[in-house]
Amino acid sequence: MPSYTLVISCPDRVGIVAAVSCFVAERGGSLLESNHHTDVAQGWFFMRNVISASSLQLGPAQFREEFAPLAAKHDMQWSLRDNSEPQRVAILASHASHCLADILHRWKSGDLACEIPCVISNHENLRSMVEWHGIPFHYVPVPKENKEEAFARIMDILQRHRAETIVLARYMQIIPPQMCREYAGKLINIHHSFLPSFIGANPYMRAYERGVKLIGATCHYVTEDLDEGPIIEQDVIRVNHSCDKDDMVRLGRDVEQAVLSRGLRYHLEDRVIVHGNKTIVFSS
Repeated sequence: MPSYTLVISCPDRVGIVAAVSCFVAERGGSLLESNHHTDVAQGWFFMRNVISASSLQLGPAQFREEFAPLAAKHDMQWSLRDNSEPQRVAILASHASHCLADILHRWKSGDLACEIPCVISNHENLRSMVEWHGIPFHYVPVPKENKEEAFARIMDILQRHRAETIVLARYMQIIPPQMCREYAGKLINIHHSFLPSFIGANPYMRAYERGVKLIGATCHYVTEDLDEGPIIEQDVIRVNHSCDKDDMVRLGRDVEQAVLSRGLRYHLEDRVIVHGNKTIVFSS
């Protein structure tokens, strides 16, 4: 069923739900899904509505034009997405294939509603898998002595492919500040630990050395502060004294795949609202 997703965040006050619902109803709209949440401590309100497009008496451009005065009245930060237009998701990966393979499988099977215009990697070993799916593969090495030029090439590729969302599927390079700013709120990473524990490199080794009983993975938006961006999704799996580092890596991969795919789906369905360095996720 054709639909639009309206996402709103604004200062909390009486009457916001009624005002938005009346706006939609007066134009023949039918709500297919409605979620809202109030952060009482901060006095901030969040809403996500999925609206049937077939019942509306206006298209998305006219909807935006007519909704703008109401949004201004309530100091709203808002967006409207036409769900018939899938987002273009570019993927960056390094040597490990498990997260990339999982996303490609879910995309191919229709589990993830998006387009994947390209995959970029600093290794060649993933090329055959990517091209088997009919997706352009771009090999861009990132030498230590010339990372700036490499990321300039990556930015050019992303722009040529009109990428809207970028997923770091175990891409083992630090993203430069300019790229973080360019794709703020659109650059998604999977980190192989339960943040804020074990930020940075080799988290499984450090978890093993620390003797933890749970390991996990974190899907988050990328910011200029390494592994400290707003968290979208997390999960854990139990380990014990018999697990060595290789066991933790093996068990952790399953968690990484599941967490990244859930986080990406929430993002694609506009279920994530960033507020400061936190997120509100309307997961159901």
